[in-house]
Amino acid sequence: MSDVLARAEPIPTAPWVGRDVTIRLAPPAARFSLRARKAADVQDALGREVTGKIGTTINGIACLGPEEWLWRAPEGTATPANARIAITDIGHRHVGLIVEGPRAVSVLSAGCPLDLATFEVGRATRTVFETVEIIIEREAPDRFHVEVWRSLSVWLWMVLTTTAGD
Repeated sequence: MSDVLARAEPIPTAPWVGRDVTIRLAPPAARFSLRARKAADVQDALGREVTGKIGTTINGIACLGPEEWLWRAPEGTATPANARIAITDIGHRHVGLIVEGPRAVSVLSAGCPLDLATFEVGRATRTVFETVEIIIEREAPDRFHVEVWRSLSVWLWMVLTTTAGD
């Protein structure tokens, strides 16, 4: 008997496909919240280039605040040993959704206060969709990655697919 719990995703694994928009579960990933005084400290700990500009993403690492980064890495990635930054594994707390297609901006704009039409590719930020906190990153002109707490993902899935179906 294994002591590892099997996790079933709370939302469908099959994509929802509508008129000019697809909503799907993001590929499995490790997720870490990083806290450090400077981007250079994060860069030293991870051994890869990171950004210190709030709202931007490099190498899968988004700068969300003056001392906060979100790192999405391949599933199974381990945290570096002896890192001199605070690293918290948030992989089991979050679910990632991909919203893509020509209507992605309008579907997400239905509940998000940001002007997503002018949201640049590579930009990432914490915001809300209706009353739920999300982290949104524009990965391509017609593709967004949305991180949401696992406990709220069923609600967000339902609202996004309902909005996209209208």
